[in-house]
Amino acid sequence: MARRLNPWRWVVLGLAALYFLVPLAASVVFTVDVPGQGVTFDAYSQIVSTDGFSSSLLLSLELAVATIAVVLLLMVPAMVALRLGAPRLRPVVEVVCSLPLVVPPIAFVAGIATVLKWGPDYLSRTPLFETFVAVQNPSFPVVLVLAYVVMALPFVYRALDSGLRAMDVRTLVEAARSCGAAWPQALVRAVLPNLRGALLNASFLTLALVLGEFTVAQLLGFQPFAVWIYSVGGSQAQLSVAVSVLSLLVTWALLLVLAGLGGRTRTSSSRG
Repeated sequence: MARRLNPWRWVVLGLAALYFLVPLAASVVFTVDVPGQGVTFDAYSQIVSTDGFSSSLLLSLELAVATIAVVLLLMVPAMVALRLGAPRLRPVVEVVCSLPLVVPPIAFVAGIATVLKWGPDYLSRTPLFETFVAVQNPSFPVVLVLAYVVMALPFVYRALDSGLRAMDVRTLVEAARSCGAAWPQALVRAVLPNLRGALLNASFLTLALVLGEFTVAQLLGFQPFAVWIYSVGGSQAQLSVAVSVLSLLVTWALLLVLAGLGGRTRTSSSRG
């Protein structure tokens, strides 16, 4: 039976490879083949010197780091407490964390924009008005971090839930508590080391989400990396595609690094 399935497995993998590699190869050819000039890599050499590249990429990375920190600080204690104290509420939390997959991004950003417009009209004479202004600071829009945290909840929940299911959280916490550790120490020293793979998965998914998110940032008037690629594509198509190809390769490289770190974690845990 296994021998019969092996050819079909290679067929499926081959079709999947064609589905992903053919568009990527066509994009690379489009960026390096200039009519009348032949093969040139000017589109890639101009990326770093193009106006807005470094600032938009730096902004996206800052937003990604802030989003990862906030969503992990929010979800890790909540997931551990849910597994220890209220396992019956797990379906409710799962449904709540899955809601961003149901709500369209355009409706989500429309609600955010409505709230941001409502604030100055009704809170202009209160201290909260400064808060509404601060969260929309173009140099670091906190409102995007809050939006990305909500959008990342389904992916972070799944990653952490699979990691917590793979270990006995109650035994680890009780053992740490019996050794005199407080609750924060038990979480940091007993639970988090065993969640390393899940934390890496959640961080990578959040990073990919922030780097590729376009709708919310564009409609709110900010310019992170994805919006900059779109704006450049209107006047410099080859440069825009070259940046997209480069960002995709960087994302794949991060995925390979993540897979390597996860493999080392499993190997070290199995040896221990």
